[in-house]
Amino acid sequence: MTQDIEQLAQQLEQHPDYRVLRRLVPGRVFNTPAPGQKLSKGIVLDTETTGFDVATDRVIELGMLAFEFDAITGMVYRVSDVFDELEDPGFAIPPSSIAIHHITDDMVQGQRIDDTRVADFLSNVDVVIAHNAAFDRPFVEARWPLFEQLNWACSIKDIDWREEGFGSAKLEYLLSTQGYFYEAHRAEADCWALLELLNQVLPQSQQTALLAVLLTLNKPQQKVYAINSPFETKDKLKARNYRWSAELRCWSRVVAGDAEMKQELEWLKHHVYAGRSARVELETSGGKVRYSNRVGHKEVVTL
Repeated sequence: MTQDIEQLAQQLEQHPDYRVLRRLVPGRVFNTPAPGQKLSKGIVLDTETTGFDVATDRVIELGMLAFEFDAITGMVYRVSDVFDELEDPGFAIPPSSIAIHHITDDMVQGQRIDDTRVADFLSNVDVVIAHNAAFDRPFVEARWPLFEQLNWACSIKDIDWREEGFGSAKLEYLLSTQGYFYEAHRAEADCWALLELLNQVLPQSQQTALLAVLLTLNKPQQKVYAINSPFETKDKLKARNYRWSAELRCWSRVVAGDAEMKQELEWLKHHVYAGRSARVELETSGGKVRYSNRVGHKEVVTL
């Protein structure tokens, strides 16, 4: 029966009017290293939480895959360990969150993620990769401060998916372009999906998605803060992917490199501050700070 279905799927794939998606089946071996080949250790990580506010919400599921890779070629070789545990947040999980990840109060009741196992899992790690590190990193650092000591990368922000020819950076969509579907919004399942994606070769740059992410580790992340921006420009800022900070009372966005920063400052000068003299803040962060809620090196620039 399975063979018949696969033959039918292959026939459909050959027809220009059909696309076939196969269920992603996790496998621990992606490629075979050469004898004695030097490999690095990476972690792909995903969390499920009670909500979006790191100050009041909590991690209720932590998923991680430890994997071996070649830091020069960006090739993924094998998964060495799997982590997936639940934790009781101590209060009722909001229905709006349950609707996303389907983790209920009964599932987490009395559960606690093993701190010692988390620490052991992270030993000798070269990089932690999450598909939305700006969300996951603050949550896990609040619960396990040892995550602060690690280099982080983000597979959404550290790859220019549009430049590579993709219409979205959502994990489900990206994996579907590789011919797979999976049950999203559970931590371990999302980790397997991300690792499969990192092993793929990008169509334009012809490098693995993992290598594209790794190449950003030595490049400081830069963020610009539009201080005292006029209220009437908020829609312009939002459309340009600025994010509002209620704590700092200003809009900010991450930019890629000095050239883009120069362009961004020109855009702010003309489209937000209307040519008037204004001051903005620039923040530079390395891999151990970027995508966290901690502050990197800041300087003030006058436009």
